[in-house]
Amino acid sequence: MTSENATDKHDVILGLGAKKRLAFMFETVQQYKQVWILNDDDGCVMLTNEDDDCVPVWPTQEFAQAWATGEWEGCTPKAIPTADWFSRWTLGLEEDDLLIAVFPTEEDDGTILFPDEFEKQLKAPKKKY
Repeated sequence: MTSENATDKHDVILGLGAKKRLAFMFETVQQYKQVWILNDDDGCVMLTNEDDDCVPVWPTQEFAQAWATGEWEGCTPKAIPTADWFSRWTLGLEEDDLLIAVFPTEEDDGTILFPDEFEKQLKAPKKKY
């Protein structure tokens, strides 16, 4: 695949609605067994959605890196293996009363899920986006 085709596919995926990006997220994470977050010097970056604090997650390094602009310009993508996510992150996010913003884009905050809902969907078979 040429980089132009990869860029076109990237743009098409970003243009999908939140539900289709959610399906793409779970399919991709199931395939590659990792969730991508952004880190800065203080740790994992967070978003505020209405009154809730959320940890944004992406399906690939490229999508996470594309988010690292403006105030997040100094952030770096970090892969979390799904085994680590299941063993530590879900419980840790629940204990910290944090939600997950699944695959946000510049246009929307993505799908907001509770950590246990996110894990349950990660483990369930998914349909193609």
